[in-house]
Amino acid sequence: MKKFYSALSATMITAVLFMTSTATAQLDFLPRGSQMAKVSQRIGTTDVSIIYSRPSVNDREIWGVLVPYGMNNLGFGTATESPWRAGANENTVFKTTHDLTIGGKTLPAGKYGLHMIVNEDNTATIIFSNNHEAWGSYFYDPSEDALRVDVETKEIPHVELLTYTFDEVGPNSATVSLSWEKKQIPFTIETDVTGNVMAEIRQQLQTSPGFNRQTWEQAAGYALNNGGDLDEALGWVNAAIEGQFFSQKNFNNLSLKSQILERQGKTAEAKAVMDEAMPLGTILEIHSYGRQLIAQNRSEEALEVFKWNAKNHKNTWPVDYGLARGYSAVGNYKTALKHLKIAEGRAPDELNKNAIVANITKLEEGTDIN
Repeated sequence: MKKFYSALSATMITAVLFMTSTATAQLDFLPRGSQMAKVSQRIGTTDVSIIYSRPSVNDREIWGVLVPYGMNNLGFGTATESPWRAGANENTVFKTTHDLTIGGKTLPAGKYGLHMIVNEDNTATIIFSNNHEAWGSYFYDPSEDALRVDVETKEIPHVELLTYTFDEVGPNSATVSLSWEKKQIPFTIETDVTGNVMAEIRQQLQTSPGFNRQTWEQAAGYALNNGGDLDEALGWVNAAIEGQFFSQKNFNNLSLKSQILERQGKTAEAKAVMDEAMPLGTILEIHSYGRQLIAQNRSEEALEVFKWNAKNHKNTWPVDYGLARGYSAVGNYKTALKHLKIAEGRAPDELNKNAIVANITKLEEGTDIN
């Protein structure tokens, strides 16, 4: 008989446990009062995103009441003092694919729980926690902080739904703003775009893109034009020019090498490389090089390039147009006008003819056409 009660008790306990488990299970696909949202922004090559829940004001007093000022004991969880979860429900999650600088401090690439301490004096502390999987701030532990940044809050027109936005987005930075009720909490994030890209280039050159010449030229060009390491850029363009199975010497990569050397202050070496490049260039490539020199206020050098083009590609388009630009750049409008009229007869299309007619008028009025 005793065995029977034991068996019956075991069965009942199992049933109760099952019922309890079933009763406490939740349907997580049902609509929430505070809807989930995600906002993202790319800065250079860095993707930054915030995943959060959006409570509404709903005629409630928010700051200092629904969101208490300072740190607070929420009466649940392991935290004795908690910041605000900066949203509703689960942790607000802040994610970045590259390191960021916030308030002069570094936040490494990764995922973070985003919390805030809102103060009565219109200041706030932004907290990035290494724990991004908790519910709210009930289990907040300051030892898990990755970064804290103090900011000033702003008064704004009423915003009903809590909203995160990326404002004032620039080439290397953006301002992240939390706006709710009549308060905005902004903080600026920055990233080293050039450093990020250079690191990615180094990695890519070791994979399949690194098996073609154009990749190495593109890498060198990026470093040159964006403040990258010029010695590294020179090594990359040299690999494109010679020494590798994909290498091929041409006007473009020699011209690129010359620009890198020029930027390094090696003027004589840069000129020698361009002397080597000129015979490899097409008429239009040489013409473009001459215009580039004019843009750099190197008018005398530009005129010599246009003369070289005219000598080596006689009576072809656009050598006389180039000579006109070259002579105009050095102030010899009379000779420029002569060559421009020759170019008018060789113009390949109406667009170029119209441009030449307009430039003839400029020269006749004593105005540079560049």
